[in-house]
Amino acid sequence: MNPSDFAYSAYIAGLSGGLLIGIAAALFVLLNGRIAGISGILAGLLQADKGDKTWRVLFLLGMAVAPFVYQIASDLPSVTIEAGTAQLIIAGLLVGLGTSYASGCTSGHGVCGISRGSIRSIAATLTFMMAGIITVYLTRHLIGL
Repeated sequence: MNPSDFAYSAYIAGLSGGLLIGIAAALFVLLNGRIAGISGILAGLLQADKGDKTWRVLFLLGMAVAPFVYQIASDLPSVTIEAGTAQLIIAGLLVGLGTSYASGCTSGHGVCGISRGSIRSIAATLTFMMAGIITVYLTRHLIGL
């Protein structure tokens, strides 16, 4: 495989994944009247009524099972995580804190909110993206982690 084949393959995979996420989010809101925001679904699970828990558990279970279903059709891409355990724990806590302050996560704001034209979601997504860009720049180029 030459490098241009790999770039094309990655482009198709990214486009396909984005289309599937968009279609799933659109169907979720059309069929259920709910936003497919993962942090909101998870938070709601922790304080939901009994009848409201089933769809939340199934949604999150579907996300956990999806890679195994994908693996039936194709090999999973290799993943390399360069961060240590402590960094991952701190990052996870910061993401949780950020989603709490932003009243949602990238899926709720970035995928669902922007598509609805929500100014708050556009602002939140721009903030997420800038924080990520600044963090990568600081840690990789200034601090050297």
